[in-house]
Amino acid sequence: MPGNPQNGKAIFFGRARCAECHLIAGAGGFIAPDLSSYGRARPVEEIRDAIAKPGQPSNASRGTVTVATRARQTFTGVLRNEDNFSLQLQSLDGGFHLLMKSDVASMRLESNSLMPADYGSTLSAGELNDLVSFLMSVAQQDRSSLDPKKNEPTDEEE
Repeated sequence: MPGNPQNGKAIFFGRARCAECHLIAGAGGFIAPDLSSYGRARPVEEIRDAIAKPGQPSNASRGTVTVATRARQTFTGVLRNEDNFSLQLQSLDGGFHLLMKSDVASMRLESNSLMPADYGSTLSAGELNDLVSFLMSVAQQDRSSLDPKKNEPTDEEE
């Protein structure tokens, strides 16, 4: 791994404020994807780029949606569900809003990522490596906890 996972954990939950939006190993926010297994099958460079360059087409998220209703209310957040008649939006404060499409005056998809675009300049190369290392280490821990052989008794325990 490229850095120190303990330092990466401190950065994730502290200075970089990743945990305000992302959940990892059961802790953190809920508006952005759960990163518990994110580092499992991705190369180091891809993880680093996703952090440092979130606006790149290869790292594009669903972005945000702004919905204006006929009653002149505006909601901004992440589209969670949509069918022919309704949509469910999770606003940035975590609230869920079920809107009937017949009540929607306009809906605008934003191309910008919710993730801050300045991590490439506000975090040092070492801090980025530490953060990548943390994501990779959590994914490996997650994988080992799912390994059925891990919980089998050994010859000494029988």
